[in-house]
Amino acid sequence: MKRWGDLSPETADHLTAGSVLDHAEMAVVVTDRFSNILYRNPFAERLFGRPAAVASREQAFSLGVMEKDHPLAGELAKHVLKGGVWEGTFDVRRGDGTMIYVRAQAVPLRHPSGSVSGIVITAREAMRSNEREKDRFGLLERIGERLAGSLYVEETLKRVAEMLVPQFADHCFIELMEGDRLTRRVSTHVQGWSPPPDTWAPLGAEIHYPPGHYADIALRRQETVLVEDFAQTNYPSPGEANTRLAAEIGLTSAIVAPLCVRGETLGLMYLGLSNLTDRRSPHYDAFDRDFVGAIATRVAVAVDNALLFEEERHTAESFQKYLLPPAPLPELDGLEIAVRYYPAAPLASHGQGIQTQVGGDWYDVIPLSAGRVGIVIGDVEGRGAKAAAVMGQLRAALRAFAQDDKPPAEILAKLDEWTRIIATPERDDSGTDVSVPPIVTCQYLVYDAWSRQLSFANAGHAPPLLLHNGVCRELQIEEVGQPLGVRAKGMHADLVYKEETRTLPPGAALVLYTDGLVDRRPVRDADGRAPTEEETFDILRGRLVQESGSSVERIADAATIAVPGEIDDDMAILVVRSAPDDLDVEERTFPAQPIMVGEARRMALDAFTGWNVPEERAELACLLVSEVVTNVVLHAATASVPRRELPMDGPSLSSLSSLSFDESWGDGPDFDDEVTAEKEFTLRLRRGRDAVWVEVFDQDLRLPRIRSAGENDEGGRGLYLVDQLARRWGSRPTKEGKAVWFEIPTKTR
Repeated sequence: MKRWGDLSPETADHLTAGSVLDHAEMAVVVTDRFSNILYRNPFAERLFGRPAAVASREQAFSLGVMEKDHPLAGELAKHVLKGGVWEGTFDVRRGDGTMIYVRAQAVPLRHPSGSVSGIVITAREAMRSNEREKDRFGLLERIGERLAGSLYVEETLKRVAEMLVPQFADHCFIELMEGDRLTRRVSTHVQGWSPPPDTWAPLGAEIHYPPGHYADIALRRQETVLVEDFAQTNYPSPGEANTRLAAEIGLTSAIVAPLCVRGETLGLMYLGLSNLTDRRSPHYDAFDRDFVGAIATRVAVAVDNALLFEEERHTAESFQKYLLPPAPLPELDGLEIAVRYYPAAPLASHGQGIQTQVGGDWYDVIPLSAGRVGIVIGDVEGRGAKAAAVMGQLRAALRAFAQDDKPPAEILAKLDEWTRIIATPERDDSGTDVSVPPIVTCQYLVYDAWSRQLSFANAGHAPPLLLHNGVCRELQIEEVGQPLGVRAKGMHADLVYKEETRTLPPGAALVLYTDGLVDRRPVRDADGRAPTEEETFDILRGRLVQESGSSVERIADAATIAVPGEIDDDMAILVVRSAPDDLDVEERTFPAQPIMVGEARRMALDAFTGWNVPEERAELACLLVSEVVTNVVLHAATASVPRRELPMDGPSLSSLSSLSFDESWGDGPDFDDEVTAEKEFTLRLRRGRDAVWVEVFDQDLRLPRIRSAGENDEGGRGLYLVDQLARRWGSRPTKEGKAVWFEIPTKTR
């Protein structure tokens, strides 16, 4: 008889180290000091999933440790190589795409000399051993970390499904309450299987569990319910197809946990095991029930946070939507326009808490006189509701200022004053006003599509990018003024903001943007280096050049995605492109003499006929041309001209309208009887897609106003007639005097 422990030669051959490791139900991996894998046993290949192609020097990271855990893995390697021991949990994504939690222990591999030559790692799937109590705390911590990083409901639910299938379940359903309805939001199953149609309820379906069903019990009692073995229980079935499918796949066990937070039930989380996978135990037990209940608590908090955040985000986006111009922007003659606005990503990862996504970036396109267009891009410093509120006030103020048709520099000067006015009043202990105006960058441009003239002034904003003939460069700006709100005391705004003029080439595009386009969370290269500001602009310009021949919508999309990295600040992009062809315009200068009224009317009629303006619209426009030109002639003279002696071409205006000319453009003095022939006026006619514009220029600085004519007054009704018959009209000062304009639609209703 052999002594205890004596082995036969045959048995000893099977107890070599390699043979034992081949049969071990635990992964064993050995690496050198540089994390190169020297050995892995068969169970390690089953646990981690061996890659399809293995490099000659396979790295430890090829075991599937998720990227977010790479820093932790690096630190533990340093610790173990110094002689320490480490134990903890990793998230691992296997070769088939599934995610599992792995409990690992790492110890130093020592050379016979005593030096550490590598690392020995032993690992197993968490919760699948007899040390589940130890695993529970580590896993709950890991699950909490993953859920805490999610601010969106769909993303949160997706992460929950990734955590639970296939590690803890073959099937996972999550249903959320939407009012009084229970709606399925997650339906995840083991890889390669999905329920056939018309069996289990699909995503988005309303779920009804019959009374007495274990899910109904969990919902009503707000407690986690365990069905340890379906073969030994009998619950009401949700439906015949449901029962038939459960029998086909061999549904063995289930746990249903309510998602409860703040005394409110948000929904249910359902986990099930079936014969679709080969598990050591196909049944849940009481320990699993308690553990899943603890997970459900964390899931409920995460879902509640996500729902609250989405509600806040919806409120913020609605707030921002009504502060920015309504979409779509109006179609304007001689311009193609595309806009983009993107809120910033939440700042939770910045350690500043969850902040609303609204910000102070804005854009605007403002129709001005005679088809001219005001173009605005601006950025209020900071983000959140305060920045958005300031932005809304500034946008409304600028729109109002722009209607005066003042030069861009004057508009910015007025907006600078307004920025100081809206500063929140603050006083120090002595009562001194210490209000700090918001800091705002802004660029205001006025574009005339008929002359292609672009006038602009800049208040500390980044210059637009000019895209023309396959070249992208910054629009040349000689004078960049201070941002709004920071002008030094004693310096008038007129000295800070300067107007400049450029000619926009046919087919050229301007890309206006706020700093959120280029100031992004950097994407670092393999060496940890982030691109410089110049490199970022080179990337942006290169991408725009590639789309130079595309539509403005494509250019806007290209600008949005050109710069790598997550948006760190809200971002506004405005792309405008000039027309490739010249627009129709007629212009002529006349002596300010009464006989020229008929000539001006004849010029207008010829132009409108050549442009195929409908006869009714053309006659109306010619009538108003006569009204405006007559008033100009009258007030260009030093004496009033008797109306009965005014020669006209065609029927008299009194016979057309029964209304007289306006005798007062302003409150000027009476005129003598003599006409000053040296005075001139210019008539300019413009044709657009849906309207014609008429402008009359003269040297009189007085702007017209509508008078209330008496019942027996011969004059005083001219501007009233223009106001009633034109779609829009107005006047604006010019360097030589003023311009009076009106718009007549050419399409009849």
